[in-house]
Amino acid sequence: MKPEIRSQKSEVRNQKLEIRNQSLSSVLCLLSSVFCHLFSVVCLLVMFLGGAGCEQMRGLPEFTTQTDNDFKRLSVYSHFAPEKISIMPLTEFINPGGTRQANMNLYVSLLDSFGSQIKSPCVFRFELYQRVQRSADPMGKRVIIWPDIDLTDAVENDEYWRDFLRAYEFNLPFESAANQSYILQVTCLCPTGRRLSDEFALKLTK
Repeated sequence: MKPEIRSQKSEVRNQKLEIRNQSLSSVLCLLSSVFCHLFSVVCLLVMFLGGAGCEQMRGLPEFTTQTDNDFKRLSVYSHFAPEKISIMPLTEFINPGGTRQANMNLYVSLLDSFGSQIKSPCVFRFELYQRVQRSADPMGKRVIIWPDIDLTDAVENDEYWRDFLRAYEFNLPFESAANQSYILQVTCLCPTGRRLSDEFALKLTK
């Protein structure tokens, strides 16, 4: 075989090998690009789903816990709210100098569900009625109703509070004839909307 023919065959063989290598390299590059793209998409989906799941799991227990805490807190405080009002026996008329003008020294205590005397923001209302003797319904005509005393302000509330008695003290002006019997009614208007009341029999003597 001539050297020229041998050289041409060898050159053709080398060209075929080069073409095959280039084709294989192109295929590998294409597969690598597709794999990388798919891997990126999968990673993004995992991050999105995982983040959403974590966010949902974080939010739900926090909301439930806050609601439960608020409910328990309100439930506990309700036991210490006023449940009863009581006019103390120290309440009396004071008539200085035998005049028609008298004052009523009034002591009122608020009690919680445990029977303890407490302070509480509220509004007090005082009404005085004639007392009907020997009657099934001793409360007669209303004589006077004083202006409400608002103790929802902390400073105002403390001015009427007597800590040594665990009660509130009020001084109400009143003018009446001598030797009259009355029924005093005290109503406590609580911030919760509850109305607590008590009655107390009094007699003005001169």
